[in-house]
Amino acid sequence: MTSTVAAYTDKIKEMSMLSLLCSCFYTQPHPNSLYQYGDLEVKGLNKRFSGQAFEVILKDPDHSRDKSQPQPLPSPPRREVSLEELQMRLEAAEERRKSQEALVLKQLADKRERVQEVLHKVREESNIFSKKTEEKLIQKMEVNKENREAHLNALKQRLREKAIHAAGVRRNKERQSDLSG
Repeated sequence: MTSTVAAYTDKIKEMSMLSLLCSCFYTQPHPNSLYQYGDLEVKGLNKRFSGQAFEVILKDPDHSRDKSQPQPLPSPPRREVSLEELQMRLEAAEERRKSQEALVLKQLADKRERVQEVLHKVREESNIFSKKTEEKLIQKMEVNKENREAHLNALKQRLREKAIHAAGVRRNKERQSDLSG
């Protein structure tokens, strides 16, 4: 059918060019003009006001087949398959199935191993991160403790200095009151 359609489109293209050329020389189509192209028959009809008119007739594919074309060859007869051959085929199929199953299992094992490696690496990285974070926290706490102790020591030093100054002021005051009194 596709060859018929392809031939039809090719012939229509040719006919339009042919009709254009013919219409230049003959304004009236020949009353019995009939063109045959393979399984197509094209009849020229009376000229219309809008241009040339054609009737395209597709022949029946069964009747249009030439006797010179070779008939398709029949398929060769199927040979009988012996029981041994069937058994060999079944064994080969079983071997293929087993090898396919083994391949799938191997791929699954490889995938599982890769997942385990990734999980192990994630755990290691998590442990390393935890240790680093803990070390930073301990270091920060030590710095805070040292700063606190330094601040407390500075406060104690100032209190001592104030106490010494207050004692000196009291002594001076007592001396002045002893001298004046």
